[in-house]
Amino acid sequence: MNRAAILGWVTLGALAAACSSPVSREDSIDYGPATGSGGMGGTGGVGSTTTGPGGSNVPPLPPGGTGGAPGKGGSAGAAGGPTKAGIYSEAVVEAEDSPPPIAGGTLAIIGQGHRAAVSDPDHDQVVVVDLDAMTIVSTIALVRGDEPGRLVEDGGGRLHVALRGGRAVAVLDPSSGAVLGRLPVCVHPRGLAFDVASDAIHVACAGGELVSYTASSGVLLRKLRLERDLRDVVVDANRLLVSRFRAAELLVVESNGTVSGKLRPPLPPPTASASGQPPLSKIAAVAWRTIASPDGGALMVYQLLGASLVQTTPGGYGGGCGGIISTAVSVLRVDGSDATVDTISAVLPVDIATVATTREVAVASAAWAPGSTSPFLTPFTTLTPPLPSLSHPRAGLGCITKGAPPPPLAAPSDLTSEAQPLGRVVAIGYGPGQKIVLQTREPATLMLGDQTIALPGRSRKHTGHELFHLGTLGGLACASCHPEGHEDGQVWNFAQLGPRRTQSVSGGIRGTEPFHWSGDMGTFSTLAHDVFNSRMTGPLLGDDHVESLFRWIDTIPNMEPPAAEDAAATERGRALFNDANVGCVTCHAGAKLTNNATVDVQTGGAFQVPSLRGLAWRAPYMHQGCAATLANRFETCGGGEAHGHTSGLTAEQRADLVTYLDTL
Repeated sequence: MNRAAILGWVTLGALAAACSSPVSREDSIDYGPATGSGGMGGTGGVGSTTTGPGGSNVPPLPPGGTGGAPGKGGSAGAAGGPTKAGIYSEAVVEAEDSPPPIAGGTLAIIGQGHRAAVSDPDHDQVVVVDLDAMTIVSTIALVRGDEPGRLVEDGGGRLHVALRGGRAVAVLDPSSGAVLGRLPVCVHPRGLAFDVASDAIHVACAGGELVSYTASSGVLLRKLRLERDLRDVVVDANRLLVSRFRAAELLVVESNGTVSGKLRPPLPPPTASASGQPPLSKIAAVAWRTIASPDGGALMVYQLLGASLVQTTPGGYGGGCGGIISTAVSVLRVDGSDATVDTISAVLPVDIATVATTREVAVASAAWAPGSTSPFLTPFTTLTPPLPSLSHPRAGLGCITKGAPPPPLAAPSDLTSEAQPLGRVVAIGYGPGQKIVLQTREPATLMLGDQTIALPGRSRKHTGHELFHLGTLGGLACASCHPEGHEDGQVWNFAQLGPRRTQSVSGGIRGTEPFHWSGDMGTFSTLAHDVFNSRMTGPLLGDDHVESLFRWIDTIPNMEPPAAEDAAATERGRALFNDANVGCVTCHAGAKLTNNATVDVQTGGAFQVPSLRGLAWRAPYMHQGCAATLANRFETCGGGEAHGHTSGLTAEQRADLVTYLDTL
């Protein structure tokens, strides 16, 4: 099998992003070679983005070296950036209507492996491609704002597509392009699975609903209420395995609808740290994608988060070999025969694919560092425990010492020179001949080996979107902690600051300055430079880039709150919330339900008043995450009477108030 599209070629910039020691802003970070390079799809040196077909869309640096020669299928490489620079110099481009955050997993191989069905949330369409001829079979227009996501094919060849913004599942005929129906399964449909034995489609919804209907008729079979933040669903014999996004766990749902347990990835042992410091430990979170494993159970790709002290100094968020976020893949089974690979070089691992015959697995990353000529696409070659080391040259490499040259990388003999993806990879699959199929955005393409087909639709490129998903030399992106423009649900222990719960950036943050829990970031520009450029070791941004990032983030909507299940309790809670004697509206007022003040409410210091919009999706609560539920906030960790006069409320009144807060 030809796996050039999986591995690609690795430059110093890519290696540094995946595996580097902390670097300070004063250290003149090397973001790429001084001269451009041709070859590999016309990728130039890290100067400006190449323009020919087959070129690589890499954020550029100021011109420094000479451009490389034309590569296969691409134009001559552009002038390279200087070796001692880290400046993002790409011109600002902003589509009139901002694209949604990347969710990944928008590709399904159908038609017995000969077709690909591609969800295109940027253009609210589904495109079906004949992989043998690399031609478009049909382009299916959906409703504006539908934001199609996961897709599955049923036994009759129909497509079922989760409409993340459309509150429904669309049923499509892939050959004719006809929309056969829209099933209003829930407000936030996410994952889909087809059960051959029962002819059932199972839909996992972010609100906690697990909906099952007959694939051939759309007749509702069952609707279960599970925990919130459901992501993917996998059919495992006569049970279902349902992932929870931020928690990176699987709910085991038996055939009778009961949840018999939870499966969590085994955690790696603590690793050695600097002399005198405690060992570094990690926790599993943000399960971007979960699919069925050919050997039973589920394959989950997720992020490993550092549970140790996080430094706020330049380069403090580290790199892939000791940074605060890394990537892992686990096989999870109900019999406990789990296995994990936790050394995967990937930032924003938004998709995973496997092929049963060879048991090969590939992980796609939606982020890469300046200087890299390919996304991080990582193969390993067996699923039976224990999982081996990765089967590519990056496996086993130690951390790269600052300033040291990278170790030599010899391409495996079965790799050939193929064109690299033109845009950011958002989904991955296996097509005919077990070749990797890649879906990219900006430009929107589908790749099979060295063949590329453009998907229809105008550009929706937005510099802010690019920066939000850009992998830095710290081995992470903004979207790593703020997946899909929200937050990872984690509490980080910052040096000199203490525990801080990740804050959501959805729903509009302009006008809520100052930023961070302590209100120490007076402007978004200060935040961007201190966090993105300094702590994350990202490239320096110009004022126009910072403003573009700010504008794009402000377009991310809050998730629609759950519907009120008890209207009377909700109204009683609303009255309490607005009661001046209770005092909620003293601080939580206005359109965003915050006065933007920094207030001491007896929780250990003075902290910013957070917006209450989208509160239902943001557990745990408080700056240190001490309240696992909204009810807990009114019990042991929500502060005293300085945080609203709620101690005199009855248990029933508190329950009513919680019911109302859940609907904001």
